Amino acid sequence: MHKFLFKHIDNSGLIVFRIVFGLLCFLEAVGAVFTGWIRRTLIEPDFTFSFIGFEWLQPLPGNWMYAYYIVMGIFGLFIMLGYKYRFSMLMFAFMWTATYLMQKSSYNNHYYLLMLLSFLMVFLPANRYASLDVKLNPSLKSISMPSWCKWVFVLQLFILYTYASAAKFYPDWLDGSVMEILMKSKANFYVVGDLLQQKTVHYILAYGGILFDGLIIPLLLFKRTRKYAFFASIFFHLFNSFIFHIGIFPYMSLAFSLFFFEPKVIKNIFLKRKVYYEADDVIVPKYKVTLLSLFSIYFVIQIALPLRHHFFEGDVLWTEEGHRLSWRMMLRAKSGRTTYKVINAETNQVIPIKLNDYLTKKQQRGASTKPDIIWQFSRHLKQDFAKKGIPVKVYVNSFVRVNGKPSKQLIDPKVDIANEEWHHFKHHDWILLSK
Repeated sequence: MHKFLFKHIDNSGLIVFRIVFGLLCFLEAVGAVFTGWIRRTLIEPDFTFSFIGFEWLQPLPGNWMYAYYIVMGIFGLFIMLGYKYRFSMLMFAFMWTATYLMQKSSYNNHYYLLMLLSFLMVFLPANRYASLDVKLNPSLKSISMPSWCKWVFVLQLFILYTYASAAKFYPDWLDGSVMEILMKSKANFYVVGDLLQQKTVHYILAYGGILFDGLIIPLLLFKRTRKYAFFASIFFHLFNSFIFHIGIFPYMSLAFSLFFFEPKVIKNIFLKRKVYYEADDVIVPKYKVTLLSLFSIYFVIQIALPLRHHFFEGDVLWTEEGHRLSWRMMLRAKSGRTTYKVINAETNQVIPIKLNDYLTKKQQRGASTKPDIIWQFSRHLKQDFAKKGIPVKVYVNSFVRVNGKPSKQLIDPKVDIANEEWHHFKHHDWILLSK
């Protein structure tokens, strides 16, 4: 175990990954400013749907979120340049995590992955070469790293892709209907739009997704299949980038390949002046027990979180209990029609509610189909009327369809949702089960 984890290997892969990762962090932050994402998601809404328990995390007032993201972008540049690396990495990790937790309207598994990677990178010696830190303090320079620095990435990716593949084994994915729905909105794409509407293509994409997610890590680990897997990865991720417009994730996924190729190959391509580390030293650090304990706990949590939905009653595709943080990526198409009935608790008078008065169009989609957001909005309505001195009850009439199937009632219309408590580890009876 000591040899496997603490044998020193050439650190070219990690150094190049730091540079690419920092650049992508910068582009993600700055891109959010120039694409209007910050305006639509964090500035225009009167409030945001935070992760439950983090309601105190709300966007800065006015236009200050622009400054927030620009500062994040600067930290991304510092990471790329290796300037005050650990501080810059830690600050980016905290700032990104805060923005991730303060809103769910743009929930994305890739945002979650960036949060995890940001904290993992804090622990890695990624600034020991080709960095401003080394230029300012030459004693930091090193051409090697312990093997565990590579394997934390491999294990994280193996968990992610394995769960992503396993989650696709359900009827609506296997019969191509989910992919058919996802491709309908791509019909106007230049050249490929008509092709993407073909049933054969839907099956190829559906089963190709299962095979890619399930096999890509093992195929990258074996030398005989590595090149073929890498070329498949290029096609897969660029296709996703073109079709689904999912930001930096496809390019970050390609950057992970740096940890699968031989360090000498990476060095010869990207760091030609660097001396290649050829020794075979095993250096066990004094903090070995602490390090192993922290990463053991971390990976146990990573393995356990995606399994938790099995302990809830009902289908996670319908109830969404245990859906988040589980690598359940692009698995279903969901739409709904939901109305909120607010009643004065003292007079029983019905108070008309218009969602446009409270929510943006994007927020309304979540408040129509996602039980946790429905619950949060009901509580928000109760609190809003309480400020006016009016005690209210909130009832929800919600009909939702999944993967184009007939609409079914999602929320019990006889339950005052605003008076219910949220439970992270058990099913909520007011979420009706799909029959």
